[in-house]
Amino acid sequence: MYKILFPEANNDYIKTAAAELKERGICEPILEESDMVTAGQKVANGLADAMVAGVDFSSRDVILACRDQVGVAGQTDPSEKKTFSSLFVADFPDSRRYIISDGATCKNPTAEQLADIVILVHAAALKLLDDMPRIAMLSFSTFGSGGKDPSMDKIAEAIKIVRERNPDILVDGEMQLDAAVNERIGKKKSPHDSEVAGRANVLITPDINSGNILYKSLEQFAGAKLAGPILLGFNKPVSDLSRGSTAEDIVFTTECLAKLI
Repeated sequence: MYKILFPEANNDYIKTAAAELKERGICEPILEESDMVTAGQKVANGLADAMVAGVDFSSRDVILACRDQVGVAGQTDPSEKKTFSSLFVADFPDSRRYIISDGATCKNPTAEQLADIVILVHAAALKLLDDMPRIAMLSFSTFGSGGKDPSMDKIAEAIKIVRERNPDILVDGEMQLDAAVNERIGKKKSPHDSEVAGRANVLITPDINSGNILYKSLEQFAGAKLAGPILLGFNKPVSDLSRGSTAEDIVFTTECLAKLI
């Protein structure tokens, strides 16, 4: 059974969630009360397979501990720039599941960073989805309907980079949200026979503003159950919980995180 570190052991929601996780055999919770630097070091040293934090600590504290202690995956030189990202898992009452990125880490990604995000999220989605990941690059525009705009050019360049680096990834765009998830609208708005439009289960937003608003809207207005943010691109899986998380949220997030170990 995987060991998952919870460095906010005095939080009542953490205590309740940890007890349920242990009872259900999802993980072996390690409850400690420590600062994020110490917690990150313990994960890096192999005392835990993953970490769930952030219900009391700020996102900045959690992300810096991941960057400086857990380490960025594939980074051999601290001065080397590597993209790290995050995702949310959204489960709806009708059993639909969507993955959303990035609403927590990369504020205004370049085309290269957007491509990195797609590749990071695709690898995680293979473990989190029962179906093949179909990735939509979201925008205010669908396949050029919005005219000319630098944000659309950036998305087009990101898709080009992804297809060059990994042609097996199903990614398309730019497209509006309805064209991404509604099959009738996707068919109407797509000028080509897109394998993604209308059937997307992974939604990539153009910046952190739109990503954060989207995931919170799904939670607050649409009744979706959300897991995350789950951080991507580090040496070990880590979740940076929303400070509004309940015990139920923490259990669901840890369930999803455990699939990435």
